[in-house]
Amino acid sequence: MTVPEESNFCKDFISPTYGRLSFDGMFSRLVEYMEVDASQKYNLIIGTDSFLNSETLFVSAIVIHKIGHGGRYFYIKNHRKKMDSMRHRIFYEATLSIELAGVVRAKLNENGYKKLPVEIHLDVGDNGGTKEIIREVVGMVTGSGYAAKTKPDSFGASKVADRHSK
Repeated sequence: MTVPEESNFCKDFISPTYGRLSFDGMFSRLVEYMEVDASQKYNLIIGTDSFLNSETLFVSAIVIHKIGHGGRYFYIKNHRKKMDSMRHRIFYEATLSIELAGVVRAKLNENGYKKLPVEIHLDVGDNGGTKEIIREVVGMVTGSGYAAKTKPDSFGASKVADRHSK
């Protein structure tokens, strides 16, 4: 599967390990990482965080987690008009993660990785301003067929994506 031209995800992905990569390059490195130690268990984690300035910067991270042994990650940045509403930003973050998960999962399915668990990490938790919308956002993710993780267990959004959103 090739990423459609109009997709937000045909831009460059960035990896601290491999540098700038196309979607296909990122996917190849992800699979290559799993194939080096194919006997291990892996999770695919997708999370998005945002930073509000004169515009809103959204950073989506793809993490391939070798359970108990670290992992690799890739991220992509998307600039959008300023979104003052936190609720709107959180739902947009979740939407970007779901869309990215769908593109990656389709490519995984084509390449023999249909059973690889996929988690969406959300930058919401029981404390702070997001506690009122946590159930809605989690429902949106689980309704899309993915496992949802929230703070403090959502490091894909709250740590990895957050690191590159400032």
